[in-house]
Amino acid sequence: MSLDITLRMKGAQIVQEHSGIFVRKDGQTVEISVEEWNELHPGETPAKLDSYTEESDIVFDANITHNLRKMAEKAGIYQALWRPEEIGAETADSLILLLSGGLVNLISNPEFFKTFNPENGWGTYEQLVQLVKDYLKACIDFPEAIIEVDR
Repeated sequence: MSLDITLRMKGAQIVQEHSGIFVRKDGQTVEISVEEWNELHPGETPAKLDSYTEESDIVFDANITHNLRKMAEKAGIYQALWRPEEIGAETADSLILLLSGGLVNLISNPEFFKTFNPENGWGTYEQLVQLVKDYLKACIDFPEAIIEVDR
């Protein structure tokens, strides 16, 4: 199980190219390029969806393991990430201050937060920090985007 976060801009027509190659890596589902696959698995053919190009209103999309909930909670951003509706957050601009504060918390004490890395190795401190950085940037770039989460 994982958390999917999406920001949508009504009327946006974002062109996205997809390789169709998805892998699980440290508790995340990530799409990789054919080149990345060949580097990781030389001589093997990936099981993949058809590659395609699409137009979408999605301006940000991320996936992270539920194993990082406790770390997010300790950083003060659990609700911002997992349950934005509980804090009345409907658009990206409503998360900017919360994500900024959470990012400061995370990077100011990495050793503390790394103690919440899951024992099974699915999810890491570094992944949560990167997610928060990317999400914060998207919220700043697209403040009117609609927040969607799928738990």
